[in-house]
Amino acid sequence: MAVVSAGPRSGPAPGAHFFCTAGRGLEPFLMREVRERLAATQVEYISGKVFFTTCSDLNMLKQLKSAERLFLLIKKQLPFPVSSVSKGKIFNELQRLINDDPESWLNAISIWKNLLELDAKKEKLSHKNANPLKRKVGEDDITAKKLKTEQIQDIQETKECQLEKQIEEKILEQGNFITEGEKFQELQNDVTEAVDTRNQTNLTFRVSCRCSGAIAKTITAQEVGRVIGITLMKQFGWKADLRNPNLEIFIHLSDIYSVLGIPVFRVPLACRAYIKTAGLRSTIAWAMASLAEIKDVYYVGADVSDSQLSGAYDNLRAAGLEDKIELLKVSVTELPLPSESIDIIISDIPFGKKFKLGKDIKRTLQEMERVLRVGGTIVLLLSEDHHKHLKGGEARSGPLNSLGGHTEEPGGEECLTPAEKAAVSELVPSSFTAGNQECLDGMPPLGSLVPVDCYRVSLGKTDALISKYKKAYSPGR
Repeated sequence: MAVVSAGPRSGPAPGAHFFCTAGRGLEPFLMREVRERLAATQVEYISGKVFFTTCSDLNMLKQLKSAERLFLLIKKQLPFPVSSVSKGKIFNELQRLINDDPESWLNAISIWKNLLELDAKKEKLSHKNANPLKRKVGEDDITAKKLKTEQIQDIQETKECQLEKQIEEKILEQGNFITEGEKFQELQNDVTEAVDTRNQTNLTFRVSCRCSGAIAKTITAQEVGRVIGITLMKQFGWKADLRNPNLEIFIHLSDIYSVLGIPVFRVPLACRAYIKTAGLRSTIAWAMASLAEIKDVYYVGADVSDSQLSGAYDNLRAAGLEDKIELLKVSVTELPLPSESIDIIISDIPFGKKFKLGKDIKRTLQEMERVLRVGGTIVLLLSEDHHKHLKGGEARSGPLNSLGGHTEEPGGEECLTPAEKAAVSELVPSSFTAGNQECLDGMPPLGSLVPVDCYRVSLGKTDALISKYKKAYSPGR
């Protein structure tokens, strides 16, 4: 085993703050995941977003399964007051997000670059270790390559100096950039050594904005993007590039908060490379699997549809798992499996009109109950109608908050007070139980299947419930 001397850190600077977007209802799953997978601290949430601090590197951050997108946090603050405030006043407040604290922006850029550079170095080292040289290179060859590298670097530095001079001349022509450019140069001296500060002013960027709630009635996302973009150009000398920027700035303004961040990856975390045929949302599927607490197992997949099985096989092949999971063309109401032979069942109960409620869903659950061993787990994705039928009551309507309750009005969002956020950070398991008690209340056992957990989640245009059952006993004994 090789021992390597101290080198660059394998993760961001201590205290690097991130946030992830999540589907409504998946915040508890994401909070638990960042704690367990990333050893994250300062974990808190608002509807649709989870904030946390971690020292994990990009390779670990890429492993998050319940998140939609990952952002490096620049700022999070209270919302802008919009009542009795002019649009000009709001624009001024937007400019202050940058001008009042430019160092926080530079620190965020520094951490962002550090993450990317360390990831690139690890990737390069990985390729080097995977493809060792078949013969040793002589000292003469090394010296020649070193000289050639130095010559290339000299040429590049000359070009960079010329480019910097052109930019400097352009800024001088614009006049109003001079003071801000000097301030920016002073702040650059404090950024991390891993960042190439000479290219800081050469960054290209674009701004992605989202406005919701009352502020969306006062200003548009386009107006916010234009104000932020112009301010960034004046403050830091960056250039706007809407098509292929180096950097993207994400802003969400709502009635609850103002959040600014940098997307860490261009492709959302929820987009799995191995999924060739789309089905259930990957984050929902992962949440169901995590709730089932799967360990070492032998997998069997079942569906009665040829097209569904074909799509599933394409995904298995893309993931390199075609030899690990067996697919069966069978009806879920007639499983060719011995009684009490299965430990865990995970099923997305069809929502379509072809699937009859009542008789069929009961037959399905009875067959699942038959093949499940005592102590085994069933995790189901149920529609509101399914849930109503199983409870024997009326389905609720209206928007749902992130932990299972209902908000007072359409479009409402949940926000915790500082004290509540601190409590959530320390009591995630308790918050799971308390937040979903309403969902569990009134759910009777289904034969030997006892309800254990229930989470209300959003599927986009509709809501659904992830329900977990345990088999308590063997029927007929």
